[in-house]
Amino acid sequence: MVQISLTKGKKVTNMVFEKKRKVNNYLTAFLFLLPFLIVYLWFWIYPIISGFFISFTTGSFGVDSNFAGLENFKTMISDDKFWSALINTLYFILISTPTIVMLGLIFALIVNSKLKGTVFLRSAYFIPYMLSISVIASIWKFMLQNETGLFAEIFKQLGSSLKISWLGSWGMGWLSILIVTIWWTVGFNMILFLAGLQEISDELYEAADMDGANAWEKFRYITLPSLRGVTFLVVLFQIIASFKLFGQTYLITNGGPGIATTPIVHYIYQIAFRQWDMGYASAVSFVLLLIIAVISIIQYKVMSKN
Repeated sequence: MVQISLTKGKKVTNMVFEKKRKVNNYLTAFLFLLPFLIVYLWFWIYPIISGFFISFTTGSFGVDSNFAGLENFKTMISDDKFWSALINTLYFILISTPTIVMLGLIFALIVNSKLKGTVFLRSAYFIPYMLSISVIASIWKFMLQNETGLFAEIFKQLGSSLKISWLGSWGMGWLSILIVTIWWTVGFNMILFLAGLQEISDELYEAADMDGANAWEKFRYITLPSLRGVTFLVVLFQIIASFKLFGQTYLITNGGPGIATTPIVHYIYQIAFRQWDMGYASAVSFVLLLIIAVISIIQYKVMSKN
């Protein structure tokens, strides 16, 4: 009986020491994370909470604000510019997401083919993503000039009188923004797909070769199913990034002609820093946040079922 009691006592003591050790580990981890948490709460969480309350107020920047309830949200419903900006954003998502995702996969397949020159191609595809949007916009705005741009000079050297107004219409403006966005961001998607391709076991392809599968069958039945998780991640990232479209339109087309290429984030910027209406800008921002959250949840549910 004494031996049993001693054994139980040792177990209880070990459990107590184990709990203390876990508490000490959690406390140590919290202390190391505390500086980051303070910065994160101050620069991320606090602005979000503050912006939420500002969305229920009216008044220009630097002027005392007044509580307005849901007036900003009611104004939004009847604001034609808001709906135009939202439609422009959805249109850009529609044309950019499939294009950039497919090109990212194609470039990843090329780089993963182990042919000569793939190291150079990997760098060439990814380097533009390392540049800032201001640099990207400056390069492409020069190239897209109607009279003195790079493309215009190429047409002249070829003896052609063709003149393309890249930024002068709704269709060409969005085409220009799409081209710039592809050149700038496709390398990031390529890296994600490349990481997924390198995780696929060579044994699967060897077994397919033994069964007489051709290249298309291996791509369809091995590569694509194995990349399902990566594809979901890339599509989700691309949709969120497209919702946040701003730099390309602001620096290249300035939202024009008129408001033809003004996306929702660009419109929020105009409200906040041109009209100085922080309350309405905050309201539009939270509606945008809600839209992104809903789309992300729906996409996650659909992909999870599949």
